[in-house]
Amino acid sequence: MGEVAPELYTQDGTVDIKGNPALKENTGNWRACPYILANECCERLAYYGMSTNLVNFMKDRMGMANAVAANNVTNWSGTCYITPLIGAFLADAYLGRFWTIASFMIIYIIGLALLTMATSVPGLIPFCADKGVCDPTAGQSAAVFVALYLIALGTGGIKPCVSSFGADQFDEHDDKERKSKSSFFNWFYFSINIGALVASSVLVYVQTHVGWGWGFGIPAVVMAIAVGSFFVGTPLYRHQRPGGSPLTRIAQVLVAATRKWRVPVSGDALYETVDKESGIEGSRKLEHTEQFRFLDKAAVVVDTPADRMASSSPWRLCTVTQVEELKSVVRLLPIWASGIVFATVYGQMSTMFVLQGNTLDASMGPHFAIPAASLSIFDTLSVIAWVPVYDQILVPAVRSFTGRPRGFTQLQRMGIGLVVSMFAMLAAGVLELVRLRSIATHRLYAKDDIVPISIFWQVPQYFIIGAAEVFTFVGQLEFFYDQAPDAMRSMCSALSLTTVALGNYLSTLLVTVVAKITTRGGKEGWIPDNLNVGHLDYFFWLLAGLSLANFAVYLLIASWYTYKKTAEYPPPDAVKGSASADGHQYPHAVKGSSAGVHDE
Repeated sequence: MGEVAPELYTQDGTVDIKGNPALKENTGNWRACPYILANECCERLAYYGMSTNLVNFMKDRMGMANAVAANNVTNWSGTCYITPLIGAFLADAYLGRFWTIASFMIIYIIGLALLTMATSVPGLIPFCADKGVCDPTAGQSAAVFVALYLIALGTGGIKPCVSSFGADQFDEHDDKERKSKSSFFNWFYFSINIGALVASSVLVYVQTHVGWGWGFGIPAVVMAIAVGSFFVGTPLYRHQRPGGSPLTRIAQVLVAATRKWRVPVSGDALYETVDKESGIEGSRKLEHTEQFRFLDKAAVVVDTPADRMASSSPWRLCTVTQVEELKSVVRLLPIWASGIVFATVYGQMSTMFVLQGNTLDASMGPHFAIPAASLSIFDTLSVIAWVPVYDQILVPAVRSFTGRPRGFTQLQRMGIGLVVSMFAMLAAGVLELVRLRSIATHRLYAKDDIVPISIFWQVPQYFIIGAAEVFTFVGQLEFFYDQAPDAMRSMCSALSLTTVALGNYLSTLLVTVVAKITTRGGKEGWIPDNLNVGHLDYFFWLLAGLSLANFAVYLLIASWYTYKKTAEYPPPDAVKGSASADGHQYPHAVKGSSAGVHDE
C-alpha cells in the first residue's frame, strides 16, 4: 500500500481520535455534524425544559415573591454562562474539546438527577398549605440549589465547546468547507431551538399539569440520550489539539512587554519562528498589526547576545503570533461588552414576560389554559423560521449586492440584531400600557384578577426577540470563533457566552435598583408582587432606552475594529535575517500589514 497523499489530509492541523492527521474523506465535514447537532438539540431540550418555567417553580414550590424568584433565576442563569470560562480553559489548555464535553456531561446528569429527586422524593418535597403557599426547609432548599448549580457547572463544560467542536469539523483551508462552516453556525442555533421548542411546549405543560417530578425527570432522560448521540459519532470527529494554558501565554506577553517598556518599537527585530507552524500548538501564525503597539515590545529583539539567548524563555521574549493572540482578544472585548444589554433584553423572556403573562387571559377554549412560560415557544418558532430564511434567502440576496460570501459582515449582522431587539421592548411596553388601561377600565386591582386581554398579544414581543437572536446571537457564535486565535477558540466562545451571564446579572441589578428607588415613601413601585398596581411598562421603556444607547456605542466600536488575518507562509514581504542557533528566525522586519476592516 502506498502512502496517502498529503492533500488528502486536513490542512488546519486537526487530528483524529487517535492523534493522527485527520483524513478529509472519512472525518469531519457535514458527515460528523448530525451527531453534534443531535447532542446539542437534546442538551438544550434538557436545559430549557428545566429553566423555562423555573421562575414559576421558585414561586409555587419554593415560596418566593416575584422579585426574589426572578432574581434567583437570573442569578442561576447568569452562572450557567460564567462557568463556561472554566470548561473553555480546560479544553484549550489540556483536555481538548471532545474530552471536556464528555467529562462535564457526567456532572450535568448528576445535577439533573438530584433536581428530579428534590421534586419527587417525599422527604425532599416542601410542605404546601391548603392555599398553595409552600414553606421549604433549609435542607429542601439546599437540595434544589445544589442541583441547580451542579447543572450550571456541567453546562459550563459543554456550552463553549460544542459550537467550536462542530466548527472544527470544517477545514478553513478548503474553500468549500469554509463556506459550510458559516452555515453550520446557523443550523447549530436551529438545533438549539428545536430542543427549546419541545421544552417550552411539552415540558412546561407537563410541569404545570402533571407535576414537577416528571417535568424535571424527562430532561434527565433526554440528557442521557444526548450523551449517547455524542459518543456514536466518535470515529468521525476531527480534533484540534490543546495548545497549553492561554492565560500563561497572555501573562508572558504582558511580563515581557513590561520588562522592555523603555525599548522603542520600530519596524525591525520582531521575533517569530522560522517554521511554518507558530510556536503555539495547534495555532497558525498571525500577521503583525499596528494596534496596541506597547504589546509589540514583548517581541522586540534587543541586539545583544544575552537577549538572543533569552529566546528560550517566553517570559522575556515572545513571538509575534503570541503578541497578536493577545491583541485579538483585546480587540474582541469592546464587541463582547456591547452584547451585555442585548442579553439583558433577551433575559426578560424568562422573567418579566412570564410575570406579565401570568396576569393575562391564558384560556384556549373552555377547558385549556396555556402556561405563561410556554409563550417562549413563539421565540423558538421565530428562530426556526428565521434561520432558513436568513441562510437560504437573505444571505444570497445580500451577497448579490455586497459581493461578500456571507452577505453581511459579521459586525453588520450583530448590529442589525441590536436594533431589532429594541422593538421587542417597545412591543412589550405598548402591551403593558394596554393592560394597565384595561385594569383601570374594569377596576381589576386585586392580585389574582385576570385582565381580559388574550395572552397571545405577547406573541409579537417573543417573535421579535427570536428575529434579533438570529442576527446577534448566531453572529456572535461565528464572530468569536472566527476572530479568536486558533488555540483560544473555546475561551473566546466562552467569553461570548458570558455576555448572557452579565446580561442576567445586569437584569438583577436593574430590578433591585428599580424596586428600591420606586418603592420609597411606601409606594407600590414599578414591579410589585401585584403587577396590577405596578408600572412594568416603565421598566420596558428603560430597557429600550439602554438598548438605543448601547447601539450608538456599538457603531463606534464596529468602525474601529480590525479583523484578524493569518500570516502567509513564507511571508512574501518579510526581509529575513539569519537563523539563530536555537532554530528560530530573527527577521529585520516582520511586515504584516494591519488587517483592515474586511470580511472573508
